[in-house]
Amino acid sequence: MSGNRNIIFMGTPQFAVASLKKIHEGGFEVKAVVCPPDRPAGRGHKLQSCDVKKYAQSQNLKILQPEKLKEPNFLAELKSIEADLFVVVAFRMLPKEVWSLPKYGTFNIHASLLPDYRGAAPINWAVINGESKTGVTSFLIDEQIDTGAILLSKTCEINQNEDVGEVHDKLMYIGADLALETCKAIFEESIRPTKQKDPPTHKSAPKLFKNNCRIDWSKSTIEIYNHIRGLSPYPVAWTEFLTSNDERVSVKIFKSTFSLESSGKEIGEIECHKKGLTIYTKDGAIQLLEIQIPGKKKMEISAFLNGIDPSKYISAS
Repeated sequence: MSGNRNIIFMGTPQFAVASLKKIHEGGFEVKAVVCPPDRPAGRGHKLQSCDVKKYAQSQNLKILQPEKLKEPNFLAELKSIEADLFVVVAFRMLPKEVWSLPKYGTFNIHASLLPDYRGAAPINWAVINGESKTGVTSFLIDEQIDTGAILLSKTCEINQNEDVGEVHDKLMYIGADLALETCKAIFEESIRPTKQKDPPTHKSAPKLFKNNCRIDWSKSTIEIYNHIRGLSPYPVAWTEFLTSNDERVSVKIFKSTFSLESSGKEIGEIECHKKGLTIYTKDGAIQLLEIQIPGKKKMEISAFLNGIDPSKYISAS
């Protein structure tokens, strides 16, 4: 292996910690870790550190927390470290002044099989769209978002009953292996970047907001089922229940199952009893298993319906 093996790692959440840990324990010198500044969180608004910082502290790694990535002092410190490679996992868009610094450039681990699912929420959208497989890709960062030359990739199966949290955890460890493999290949100079080719239509992964988490009951049963599991446990699919008193109750849905039997019921019509709650669709039905209403914790549907008049809930919209 030629040259030095000095790395600066940039990341924020738990997903990135697995890659940092793998690289740190894999024989590479992590000269610094870059992560966001601590932010107030929780009821007490106490300053909270991100998961990457917590791991870096536990390993006595140098930590940099710039407010802005173009800060002169931050850029000067990056240059002074003289790292050979920057590794980015679940961080933020880097300016050219940063990603162009190291000898071997800067690579990112993205949780999809690029060019599909470029964007902020690739794991969610792969599940929402009912994909049977996804993966992780390492690629060289350039001026655009998720468009740089591909280095390596690994695939991952998505089972029909898995939610996005389960797929996230699988990809987290696959991504960590890929990060280490990519570092080794770069320092060994045994890898040739491949320019991304845009297919005629590629699937995107835009940021998730409240409006695109709402369930559209006019869609097919399978589409609704995938929408629910593609947003669980975060940021969570939601709908509104109309009650017999003409009230609207916002309901988060964490877990469901489905039936494709024709019922002749109206779309969105609710049928409930002590043990279950069914919402009818155009080609079947969704049975709710785990939900949450305002002011309450997440609960199984039997607990939610305990003591409730079965005729209280009329429809979902």
